Amino acid sequence: MTPVLTPALPPAAPGVARREALAGLDLLASAVLLVDADGTITFANAAAENLLESSLRALQRQQLHTLFLNAEELLNLCAQALAHKYSDLRQDLTLERSGRDPLHVHSIVSEAGESGIVIELRENVQQLKLDREERILDQSQVNKELVRNLAHEIKNPLGGIRGAAQLLELELPARHLTQLREYTQVIIKEADRLQTLVDRLLAPHRRPHIVGDVNIHEVCERVRSLILAEFPLGLSIRRDYDASIPEFRGDKEQLIQTVLNIAHNAAQALSERIVAGDAELVFKTRVARQVTLAKVRYGLALDLHIIDNGPGIPPQIRDRIFYPLVSGREGGSGLGLTLAQTFVQQHMGVIECESRPGFTDFRILLPLP
Repeated sequence: MTPVLTPALPPAAPGVARREALAGLDLLASAVLLVDADGTITFANAAAENLLESSLRALQRQQLHTLFLNAEELLNLCAQALAHKYSDLRQDLTLERSGRDPLHVHSIVSEAGESGIVIELRENVQQLKLDREERILDQSQVNKELVRNLAHEIKNPLGGIRGAAQLLELELPARHLTQLREYTQVIIKEADRLQTLVDRLLAPHRRPHIVGDVNIHEVCERVRSLILAEFPLGLSIRRDYDASIPEFRGDKEQLIQTVLNIAHNAAQALSERIVAGDAELVFKTRVARQVTLAKVRYGLALDLHIIDNGPGIPPQIRDRIFYPLVSGREGGSGLGLTLAQTFVQQHMGVIECESRPGFTDFRILLPLP
């Protein structure tokens, strides 16, 4: 990465000439701070305002040790730059902030003559991705334990409620049987509905993991035929396959269920476009190289995308779509994506999602041999 080259600036601050000289820094995509010898910020470009979630007016005259809780490393780099020990110093840093998420950045610090010190900060995308995956895995483990314990706690009383309703129905007097049987049937049917829900919650923990050779395109074709059978009109499914992807070891039925759950959710979200006749799903496969999944580095990984042109995931649930019982659809159980994530994690993979109106992309990454 090339360090920022600061133009020669007049020593007076702020001044019209200085502001004009600094205007070009606002065009940079990376965050740039100008800092004087004692660590006080004298200028921040537009990218820095965005990264630090603060205006130039609020940042100016603020010191680094008040902006970041652990500014010692950054201040040490500034001191070395002032001492002309290096032309520029580069380091990955995690900058802690009060009341806000820490910043994982790649920093470049260089001395800029009378302007003081130039600090360039770029978000460390790889570190952010690792942290996000770690949070997802931790949350998934918590969810699985919670769901499993809750399902077991519900299961036993449900059997008792259903049995009691059946016994009560047998004891009803004949003259009131028709009228009162309606109520006992409501209890029995609702108990059965809840039993089905509990069984679905426990399904991933009950079924053994059956491993065999898997061709991902056979999985996609099976799901494609099932979706088109349910939505024969108004929906097209486009295939964009990389035929070079090798077979891998996995549970084929679990992977079919995973892709089906995601594709079925997408098809239901496309209801308006199906009526209009322009609904589209895309199954896209590629090979990703040098991928880190669950803190393990793999040379090759399957990169499967399930893309739709629907309305997108509602913003209020976008960060919670893999949580159990969270659904953006009226009448949805909120279990489809939870089960999909569980199955993918059992294959040492991850599911990522990008969504905006007109475009939703579920990306499944699985290690390849």
